[in-house]
Amino acid sequence: MEKAFKVLIFTDLDGSLLHRDTFKFDEIKDYMKELISKGIFIIPNTSKTEKEILAFNNELGTSLPYISENGAAINGLDLLNSNLPKELILSREKDNLIKIFEKSVPVNLQSKCKWLSEMNKKKQSLIFGLEDEKLKMALDRKYTIPFIFDGIKSEKNELFKVVKKKDLALQEGGRVINLTDKVNKAKALQVFVRFFKKNNKNVKTIAVGDNYNDLDMLKISDFPCLVFNDKFTLDQIPINNLITTNKPSPEGWADVVKMALVKVNKNY
Repeated sequence: MEKAFKVLIFTDLDGSLLHRDTFKFDEIKDYMKELISKGIFIIPNTSKTEKEILAFNNELGTSLPYISENGAAINGLDLLNSNLPKELILSREKDNLIKIFEKSVPVNLQSKCKWLSEMNKKKQSLIFGLEDEKLKMALDRKYTIPFIFDGIKSEKNELFKVVKKKDLALQEGGRVINLTDKVNKAKALQVFVRFFKKNNKNVKTIAVGDNYNDLDMLKISDFPCLVFNDKFTLDQIPINNLITTNKPSPEGWADVVKMALVKVNKNY
């Protein structure tokens, strides 16, 4: 008998679903396909670009809807229901963002921002852990600008404050900081669910992440899941009912999702 509710799994990719160094997920590919066959929806919600996520979908062998560039764009709602839009853009384009940044951020702070687009390929590859075509896809951004901050903590805190006042944002992930519009994974999740509920009123959300830029997404989900990351201790994360594992990705992803689904089926 089909359940009266739909389960949506919003997931970060790097370090949450994909192996932190190799970016592989072979160990859990069959499990993901099993979930999809049961009518559970998996939605990548990641800082990755559209091209990177499409390559991930291709490797999985399934077309998944997705949220790219830290909440900047939603794609594939029409895959869930043909009446829903194919694409929703939530962000201004990156050229507009960089103009505001250059006009409003003090020069001394700007000088500490080392933009990846201005680095040589060797440095880009070292930072992203990618080469050739995969590196090219990671840099093909429409709405976000990645950089490394070469300054002290107080300067970085000041940069965050200045950017916030100008209705922009900085999203800090495992490898880089991204200059973004005032969007994030949590806001995009909420928009996605709002559209999805037009056809499916009863929805339960699972969110899986491993890093600071995932925490807002985890906080607003019904079942927040944290994959092991040695940057964190649990007392640093004020999220109620947090589901955790001591396994890293990709096995850790399957671990927390299984625990979350047990709770979903028990509570509803």
